[in-house]
Amino acid sequence: MPWLTIIGIGEDGADGLGPAARAALAEAELVMGSARHLSLLPAISCPPVNCPILEWPVPFADGIARLMDHRGRRVVMLASGDPFWFGAGTRVTQYLDPGEWAAHPAPSTFGLAAARLGWPVQETSCLGLHAAPLERLRPHLVPGRRVLALLRDGEAVAALARYLKREGFGPSILHVLEALGGPRERIRCVPADTLSLADIVHPVAVGIDCAGQGKPLPLTAGLPDDWFASDGQITKRPVRALTLSALGPRPGELLWDIGAGSGSVGIEWLLAHPANRACAVEADPARAERARVNAQALGVDWLKVIVGIAPDVLPDAPLPNAVFVGGGLSDALLDRLWSCLPGGTRLVANAVTLESEALLTRWHGQKGGSLLRIELSDAAPLGNRHGWRARYPVVQWSTAL
Repeated sequence: MPWLTIIGIGEDGADGLGPAARAALAEAELVMGSARHLSLLPAISCPPVNCPILEWPVPFADGIARLMDHRGRRVVMLASGDPFWFGAGTRVTQYLDPGEWAAHPAPSTFGLAAARLGWPVQETSCLGLHAAPLERLRPHLVPGRRVLALLRDGEAVAALARYLKREGFGPSILHVLEALGGPRERIRCVPADTLSLADIVHPVAVGIDCAGQGKPLPLTAGLPDDWFASDGQITKRPVRALTLSALGPRPGELLWDIGAGSGSVGIEWLLAHPANRACAVEADPARAERARVNAQALGVDWLKVIVGIAPDVLPDAPLPNAVFVGGGLSDALLDRLWSCLPGGTRLVANAVTLESEALLTRWHGQKGGSLLRIELSDAAPLGNRHGWRARYPVVQWSTAL
């Protein structure tokens, strides 16, 4: 029998609470939940709860240890709506074995919002932004597209409107959805650039009908270079597209981006799929900070950045699925990677100088793989006409360890 029961409750408390959830409350030896959830206990418990009640602390992570102190007792944890859709469920159950818990979800806020607005959920981006930066919206901001976002409070809605206006999406229509599913439910619509609502109450979600002249973020690999702040140390767009093609990101994989510069390769790896992870290693502190800022601006703030020189500094476990070496290439680095990474790890290294090109040629001869010379030219003024101006060639080695 599970010792923990996670009960999702709607705004009006009793809505959707089934017999199994009510039985778990009746048998509970302890109930944990936020102050708002605990205030709904009189509406959802019949007979009344007679066991101890514990308010979940802030920050949320502090409550997990307190919950584990009661492991083995009959504990009920109260959560909002569907606890496994941007909810608290996964954050708790990752520490438990499958037989230790059971869950009884209520209708999710996303489902209720879609039902009120008539939006198809499968065609709508659903984001939990109550504890995440608004920049995570950036990849989803495309005129004509729709987003449902969970927000912390009314101030967050105002911040959202300012963010959309700043990014060129001020004409987007905001559907402000308060306390869905309960007696306090209220829905109001207003353009982001004229938002003046000052009485928005928690819990709140916002439906965004995207509109405006802001630049949508392309889906293809090889974003234009001007999406990234840079001091010139950046893998340029065509070479970056070929590099990402060689790296071949797959959902949920981890990349080490060594010699990250502006962070462009690691950032595009993360943009390839929301479950992807990346760790950037950069020797220059200013460039490392710039990579962090670029990642935040493009909505992938979970890029991990380490300041240091490889191979002296490499990320801790877990080990990566792929490694890109864009700077700091050396025999010592390649020796270290071959000694610490498991077989099958994909490696791509780019070289510009004659010395690093010779190094890659030698390693290619020893280890195999694919060696590619990339030569690009740009049309440039030549008197009153135009001619081709060659860029420095790049040699790219891609292989599997």
